[in-house]
Amino acid sequence: MRYGVIGTGWIAKSFIDGARMLTNADFAAVYSRTQESGSKFAAENNIKKVYTDIDEFAKGEFEAVYIASPNRLHYEQTKLMLQNGKHVICEKPITVEPEELEELQELAKEKNVIYIEAIMYMFNPARELLKESIKKIGRITSVHFDFSQLSSKYPAYLEGKLPNIFNPALATGCLMDLGIYCVYPALDLFGMPKKITACAHFIESGADGSGNAGLLYDDKLVNFTYSKLGQDRLGSQIFGDEGTITIESISKLINMKMIDKKGNVTEIIGDVAKEKLMGYEAEAFEKFIANPDDPYYNIVRERALQVSRVMKEIREISGIKFN
Repeated sequence: MRYGVIGTGWIAKSFIDGARMLTNADFAAVYSRTQESGSKFAAENNIKKVYTDIDEFAKGEFEAVYIASPNRLHYEQTKLMLQNGKHVICEKPITVEPEELEELQELAKEKNVIYIEAIMYMFNPARELLKESIKKIGRITSVHFDFSQLSSKYPAYLEGKLPNIFNPALATGCLMDLGIYCVYPALDLFGMPKKITACAHFIESGADGSGNAGLLYDDKLVNFTYSKLGQDRLGSQIFGDEGTITIESISKLINMKMIDKKGNVTEIIGDVAKEKLMGYEAEAFEKFIANPDDPYYNIVRERALQVSRVMKEIREISGIKFN
C-alpha cells in the first residue's frame, strides 16, 4: 500500500514506524505547509516526494492518506482526499463535529474508499483480552478510567507561548487529545449511556487543561478523568463484585491485571511498544481496503460516530468552546 502523509509531527513518525513494522507500507509522499519542514521529515523517514500544495498532494501517486494535522483541519483535508478517491486514516479526533463525520462517512461510501479513525484502542489485540477478562469479575458495579499525562508543551505555555495543543482556535485541549481515550472503551464495553455529566478546568488560553465526565447506565457508573497538567500514576480500574481489572494505560491497554476478590493476581497482558500499537491501526486499515465488506469495518465506523456524539455532549455540558 502506497501512502501519502499529512503532518510532520512525532505522531506521524510513530505511525510510519508502526506501519513499516507490521505491513509492507510504502510511504511515497508527505505534505507540509513549508518546504523546510517537509524536506526534513522526508529525509528522516525515507519519503521520496514533498508537497507544499495540498491540491497537488491530493492528486499524488498513492492510494491512501494518513492525516496527522491539527484537529481543526481534519474535516477539510479529509474531504479533499476522499473527493480524490484516496482511502483515509485520520488521527483522533477524526472530526471536530459528529455532523462532519456523518458527511464524510457518506462521501467515503460514494467514492468506494475506506475512511477510519486512527485510534489505538479499536485495533489493539488487547481489546479482546479485556473483554474476555471482564466476564470473569462478576457484575460490573463501577468503572474509573484515567488518562492524565503532563504535556511536554506545558512549560512552553507557562513561558507565554501558545502551543497548538492549548490553542482553542485549533479545536484542541485535553478532552479532544486525551479524554477521547476514555470515551472509546466506555462506549465499546458498555454501550451508550442514559445520562452524561461533565465539567472542565480551563487555563488562561481558554483551552480545557483537565476535566472529568460521568456516564450513567442502568446498572453502573463509568467515571473518567483526564489532564494535560499532571501525570497519572495509578491507572484505570474496572470494578466487579468478583474482582477488579487494573489497567496501567487506558490508551495503550498495557500492563493489565485481574485481581479476584481474594487478592489473587493474574496478568492479562504486559507492555507493548507504542509503534507496534500504531502498526495495528495500519494493519486493520489495509485489511479493510482489501475487504471492504469486513463486518468489523462497520463496527469501527459506528463506534467513531458514537464517540463523536458523546464527545460533543461532554463539550457542551463542560462549556468547552473553540474560537
